[in-house]
Amino acid sequence: QVEVVESGGGSVQAGGSLRLSCAASPDILVYDRTTWFRQAPGKEREGIASIRVGYNDYYADSVKGRFSISRDNAENKVYLQMSSLKAEDTATYYCATGFLNGRWDGPEKYTHWGQGTQVTVSS
Repeated sequence: QVEVVESGGGSVQAGGSLRLSCAASPDILVYDRTTWFRQAPGKEREGIASIRVGYNDYYADSVKGRFSISRDNAENKVYLQMSSLKAEDTATYYCATGFLNGRWDGPEKYTHWGQGTQVTVSS
């Protein structure tokens, strides 16, 4: 059974930065596509950044140029560095893996999810 755990959320003022971490056991993140999603109250879950060894990274237009996804294979972790945060970035952020192929930003394409970590950006 795969367990996915996010960490690093918190409260920050607009313009600030946060780094989220995603860890999974067993070491599925080393070879599988891993994607960060977020969901704000009343809104659909949105894929924002995705990474997979041997493939291009993907970003949603809403975060391109401000967020960066990376991985540490030795630690079996995937990170999301978020900079120039805006109030509209406020959401619960989820890490997902267990990719089933298809669109990288489709929530239905992932089988393993973390519990989410809250990010609140105050203006």
